[in-house]
Amino acid sequence: MSGLSLASLYRHTRNTTRALAAPLSDADATAQSMTDASPAKWHLAHTTWFFETMVLKAAAPEYAEFHPQFGYLFNSYYNSIGDRHARPQRGLLTRPTLNEVLTYREHVDNAMDAMLSRLGADATAQSHHKAERPANNTHPEGVPSPELLAKLIELGCHHEQQHQELLLTDLLHLFAQNPMRPAYQPVTQAPASAHTPGQLDYLRFEGGLATLGHDGHDFAFDCETPAHTVYLQPFRLANRLITNAEWQDFVADGGYRNPLLWLSDGWACAQQSQWHAPAYWQHSDEHGWQTMTLTGMQPLDPAAPVCHVSLYEADAFARWAGARLPTEAEWETVARRLPLQGNFAGSGQLRPLPAVASAADHPEQMFGDVWEWTASAFSPYPGFQPEAGAVGEYNGKFMSGQYVLRGGSCVTPDHHTRATYRNFFPPSARWQFTGVRLAMDAA
Repeated sequence: MSGLSLASLYRHTRNTTRALAAPLSDADATAQSMTDASPAKWHLAHTTWFFETMVLKAAAPEYAEFHPQFGYLFNSYYNSIGDRHARPQRGLLTRPTLNEVLTYREHVDNAMDAMLSRLGADATAQSHHKAERPANNTHPEGVPSPELLAKLIELGCHHEQQHQELLLTDLLHLFAQNPMRPAYQPVTQAPASAHTPGQLDYLRFEGGLATLGHDGHDFAFDCETPAHTVYLQPFRLANRLITNAEWQDFVADGGYRNPLLWLSDGWACAQQSQWHAPAYWQHSDEHGWQTMTLTGMQPLDPAAPVCHVSLYEADAFARWAGARLPTEAEWETVARRLPLQGNFAGSGQLRPLPAVASAADHPEQMFGDVWEWTASAFSPYPGFQPEAGAVGEYNGKFMSGQYVLRGGSCVTPDHHTRATYRNFFPPSARWQFTGVRLAMDAA
């Protein structure tokens, strides 16, 4: 959405979130299925709290706070702002109701419309998000400058887009706990171009010096910066994602029972959690393999990319296949050469689709379908500096115990991701739309 007016970006983002919540009842939007997930109602309120707290309270003296306790209820992890309601207890918030939260959104949106009008029609959503230090970017009385306000609003929109994806992944986990296996939306037919994928093959890429990280003027999160030079050995990258059929072979060959394939922590996690297949897979004599989706329980599509696997599972599969996971530098070096096209949320599918068999000399499915685990820990780039103020808590403090994922998924908003985008989750996480692409040393 580079070049879009800031007001247009804001309204589009807010309307999209509201549309995602439209099919939900108050009960759907209130329940919390596990600690890692949040209720849809909380996502709706938290993204609103961000604009209220970071923008309106800081720069609009005339703004009337909607409710004095909402700051406590809907702060996520910003310790510098104040105390907050415990994350595992978000599902206990039966009040405010869904309608009250939607009214809260409308209240903040009205105030934001006035703020955006003051910033003017020339404010565009296209600047690389690396805010200057407050001393250089505030008026003497402490009110953020128009430039900093524009960056904060743009950051808030991209933050809300992240929560649009989380709303859907958390809702899928919630519905999967229901024996009725409810559907979020009706089944949408796959496009005619989704054929059976071709043979898994590896494309060779030469090593040498490469640029890693964001070096442009469009939006990027601070953890994508600064751009820097890395050295790569020659490597090979799989031409497509691993499919459900290939993962079934791993399961049938005892992949979940062989400790020699697993990292020590991964084996302990798999045993404790009793993993025998990817999350949401279910097998019965009557139906064979099925999987829970946002369209309810569906037959497992053998040609579609495997989904909802952890880093531990991805690493074990790679070892079983005689391969490895790519580093994020290898992945990004290849992705920079490709158009940013794929199966994102805008397709309406909300599920990974099979690769299109082709004789292309570049990897397929690099963007969309599933987030691809890499072998790289989420750590700071050389020269990384977190943002000043509360937004400095956004990424930097999570650079411990997390692994990087790349590419986006079938529930990632269109235009949200890019070749430099660094998603991250703990290695045990698998409720997200996460999958596997293999790599090998060139030798």
